[in-house]
Amino acid sequence: MPLPPSGSPRPPRRGLALGVIAASTLMTVLDGSVVTVAMPAVQRDLGLGPEGLTWVVNAYLVVFGSLLLLAGRLGDLLGRTRVFVAGTAVFTAASLLAGLAAGPAVLIAARLLQGAGSAMTAAVGLGILAALHPEGRERARALAVFGFTGAAGASAGQVLGGVLTDVLDWHWVFLVNLPVGAAVLALAGPALPADRGLGLRAGADLWGALLITAGLMAALYGIVGAATYGWAAPRTLVPVLAGAALVAAFLLRQSRARTPLLPLRVLRPRAVAGANLVQLLLVAALFAFQVLVALYLQNVLGYDATRTGLAMLPAALAIGAVSLGASARLIARHGERAVLRAGLVLLTGALALLARLPVHADYVRDVLPSMLLVAGFGLAMPALTALGMSGADAGEAGLVSGLFNTTQQIGSALGVALLSALAATRTDALVRQGGSRPGALTGGYHLAFAVGAGLLLLALSAATVLLRRHPAPRPPAAPGPASARRPGRRPEPAAGPAS
Repeated sequence: MPLPPSGSPRPPRRGLALGVIAASTLMTVLDGSVVTVAMPAVQRDLGLGPEGLTWVVNAYLVVFGSLLLLAGRLGDLLGRTRVFVAGTAVFTAASLLAGLAAGPAVLIAARLLQGAGSAMTAAVGLGILAALHPEGRERARALAVFGFTGAAGASAGQVLGGVLTDVLDWHWVFLVNLPVGAAVLALAGPALPADRGLGLRAGADLWGALLITAGLMAALYGIVGAATYGWAAPRTLVPVLAGAALVAAFLLRQSRARTPLLPLRVLRPRAVAGANLVQLLLVAALFAFQVLVALYLQNVLGYDATRTGLAMLPAALAIGAVSLGASARLIARHGERAVLRAGLVLLTGALALLARLPVHADYVRDVLPSMLLVAGFGLAMPALTALGMSGADAGEAGLVSGLFNTTQQIGSALGVALLSALAATRTDALVRQGGSRPGALTGGYHLAFAVGAGLLLLALSAATVLLRRHPAPRPPAAPGPASARRPGRRPEPAAGPAS
């Protein structure tokens, strides 16, 4: 939906607007990367166990993922620029709170607020950008800058997080957001259009947002606690079942609400439902990979934060190079399905190799091959996005895009919760059996990486079954003379395009 103008039909400073939105995107992407590398330092400084450490990541991801659809709707109602500015302000203030945190409760609360701010900016930023740039080369250039900002932020964030943690301390991975956030807030007014929105009377499904957020939080609370209380304990099962019930209530409400966050009709096309399922499994394995590799490098191999960031940099560079360079050409030549399957095979190989890491590993021989195979993510995600969006009607592309972003964040949170809990459970069991701490940690990571590889195999199976190409129906043969339809002889196919 185009932005309704309030004065001139188009602001004259579109280049500045692109810079503002790209800077906001860079800030939020950097935040996700730098936190991954700084987690062991946070764990040591605040005395966090595996459960608390997981929530430092998941508090952000769950709120981000569950509020994206509501934030997009509020952008329609209140005006996208207003929501963008408010989200930037919330994220910047939450970064200050996280940077000053002296205890786990404050840090996790700050991460919750960061997730809300990120959801607000991410849900409307791309819409503002698309409305400011007309179709054609200008829009393509703007979207290319937007996409490159995300890829570059992910690559630079791991190294930056390591350097900040080692040279200063982990608090600075959050405080570094403050000058960027202040600059975005200062420039947003003159750069972005002053759209009014439809008004709150048009309706927003606040109850739906509450149900999905509470459901995800409850389910993750149970999964994360399994490492401490056991997988069959009431402390694990009760919140997981309550979370499942709340998510079911959310889906029921979406089928009846006047203005649902997620109209269930968008899931009817097989390509949309299949692509979201594959993505859920894919990002669950890969985001957990990012967290667990950083913990292995620091807790087992003894790397400092800077060296950890540099060790993980080849993965980010490989993903960026493949996604920006080879993926489009390969998709054009071989099709989305073949490229998606190839990417999933490479990723499965990467996690299978990590499941055999030794306690005393050599980086080049034991770790680097997996970092390079993760380039499969740069093949799988563009192909998967294209397949998912191909199943959307033109009038619902925004809804499908929002659903795709939501699935990505929820999958990341579920993956971190599940695989981290499995790793912690296995580590504790090996320690009780008399194993050394490094050996027990490595055994825990082995189990998590093996389960991650299993999730990728499930994703490959789902992609093969749900996203297979359906042959176009052949038009019926035109009736011919009776002599052409002799018994035992097939009629000639009607002339037309090859299917």
